[in-house]
Amino acid sequence: MGDGIMVLVVAFIIFVAVTLAKGVRIVPQGEEWIVERLGKYHGTLLPGLSVIIPYLDQVAYKLVTKDIILDVQKQEVITRDNAVIVTNAIAFIKVTDPVKAVYGVVNFSEAIRNLIMTTLRSIIGEMELDSALSSRDKIKARLRESIADEVLDWGLSVKSVELQDINPSESMQKAMEAQASAERERKAMVTKAEGIKQSTILQAEARLESARRDAEAQVTLAEASAEAIRRVNAALGGQEISMRYLLGEKYLDAMQRLATSQNAKTVVLPADVQDAIRGMFTRAKE
Repeated sequence: MGDGIMVLVVAFIIFVAVTLAKGVRIVPQGEEWIVERLGKYHGTLLPGLSVIIPYLDQVAYKLVTKDIILDVQKQEVITRDNAVIVTNAIAFIKVTDPVKAVYGVVNFSEAIRNLIMTTLRSIIGEMELDSALSSRDKIKARLRESIADEVLDWGLSVKSVELQDINPSESMQKAMEAQASAERERKAMVTKAEGIKQSTILQAEARLESARRDAEAQVTLAEASAEAIRRVNAALGGQEISMRYLLGEKYLDAMQRLATSQNAKTVVLPADVQDAIRGMFTRAKE
């Protein structure tokens, strides 16, 4: 009999302890707990000490009300010009209505991840490769605006969405490197061809200028020779005498250059240079 009473007392003490444990709840700061009574939403426990009815009420969900960091996995996205980009993101969200967060969607964290991934594919799919790679801030702003209204029905707010990486795929990087190399080679060939063209033009202009100056020099020399002939003719008073004078002068000048030349050889001259020149003119007149 005594043993039976002792077992009942121990059982009663255990029952009271379990009941108190189920009825008295301490909610830590930064969390809110959802209480259901007989399977139906009954209330929300705020941080601090709270009391519920044991066995009728139960804590169904424990939600963190601090900012939550969601890592959005990498995915391949096709741009409007059919380029493949690999991108991932990170989202900062906050639970503003715990009731909607637990009863509005099955798993709000997974739901937001999929929403960000699909929205990101849609935004980048409307852009070309160069624009997508250089418009990180624009993509972030559009992404946040697109999902902000959607998550309100789930009792959530999107604090920020950051793009961690947005890079061409490995195959696209190889193609871009090959394209950049080909473009550099093309520019080098164009620069070389342009240099050759300019050099050819300058050489042609130099030859043209040289020919023009040679022609001017010849004209000047001809005019000088004609003027010299006129002056000698006027001074000597006869055409034959002036011609003989000029030819003799030229002849002597040529002999002088021949004598001072490194390849000069022995030259036999007539004894009477004037008679020789006069003979040439006499034969020419005949």
